[in-house]
Amino acid sequence: MVLMDGKTLARKITDSMRSEVEASGLRPGLAVILVGENSASAVYVRMKEKACEKLGFFSSGFRLAADVSEGELATLILRLNNDPDIHGILLQLPIPAHLDERKMLSLISPDKDVDGFHPVNAGRLIVGDECFIPCTPRGIMALLDEYEVELKGKRAVVIGRSNIVGKPIALLLLKRHATVTICHSRTENLADVCREADVVIAAVGRPYFVDETFVKPGAVVVDVGVNRVDDMERAGKLFGMESPKTVKVREKGYVLCGDVNFEAAEKAASLLTPVPGGVGPLTIAMLMQNTFDSAKRFAKKS
Repeated sequence: MVLMDGKTLARKITDSMRSEVEASGLRPGLAVILVGENSASAVYVRMKEKACEKLGFFSSGFRLAADVSEGELATLILRLNNDPDIHGILLQLPIPAHLDERKMLSLISPDKDVDGFHPVNAGRLIVGDECFIPCTPRGIMALLDEYEVELKGKRAVVIGRSNIVGKPIALLLLKRHATVTICHSRTENLADVCREADVVIAAVGRPYFVDETFVKPGAVVVDVGVNRVDDMERAGKLFGMESPKTVKVREKGYVLCGDVNFEAAEKAASLLTPVPGGVGPLTIAMLMQNTFDSAKRFAKKS
């Protein structure tokens, strides 16, 4: 089994991008909006801002109270749409329940929608036009390319049907001539379906869900999940009471794990991503790439 090292690939991509940014004379601008006090979201926002700093991007952060009104949030988004120094706008998800997520995302200009969530970019992806590709799916494709995974004519199973990962990665795999099946919580005989796949993309949001019974010998397995397990009883059921991961829960208060039972899946898989260090770093690298691509497009228009 070969480990698919997303962290090293992300560094390779950003190092190359840094040189391109310096040569271009551009200063890509990214605005990040965080609503409320979600601790995980705050961590992700800091990581994105740090990535901007390393690449020489202009980063503008907006922290809004959890009870912000839709009108206030909409006003900020529309202002950023018209700001010439901003080439990408990111609304960190999830947002509080009183805000209409789809409506707020739709207010972001499609030309600055570096997350690729706007309906216009989703439609462009479906018909094959140039668009912002959602960052995690774009990162997955970069990882498959880096490890020279053949997709043409192969069977791929995507577990998960979200607009953020499941649906767009299925479209990207289809574009590469894979035969794609999208599975979800209501799929019957899910393990049997997955066991027919040459490539399995796990984006279901359930820790340790995919084990060796889902994996055909020699299959490629990409784990998109990032799950925080912080309950000792739950950790014991998932990992075993004396496993290294339950020790981490005991010492740190939590452990991060993917949707794939790594130790079980590695017995069958030929290529497998770790969590952390697999898809996650590439998601941020691709956000930076989308922002740089946006800056180049705006420069051509001016």
